[in-house]
Amino acid sequence: MHFRPANDNRGKQVSSPHLHAALRHFAEHGLAAADHARQQALAAADAGDRETFEWWLEICRALDRRMASRIDMLAQAGG
Repeated sequence: MHFRPANDNRGKQVSSPHLHAALRHFAEHGLAAADHARQQALAAADAGDRETFEWWLEICRALDRRMASRIDMLAQAGG
């Protein structure tokens, strides 16, 4: 019996530039890459830099969809 690989990233797909950046980020930070991207996104949000926040949110989404969803919910709630 053969199983096909499954992608658990249902819903919003990550764009190619973000996916390539996420792979480079993973190569640099290993298993801590998603958390590092989360920290970068939160720092950008705290600084009021929406464009940078969105960039890092998408990097995080490529690496850990659930973590990115939590960040996105916090940002939409204003906290």
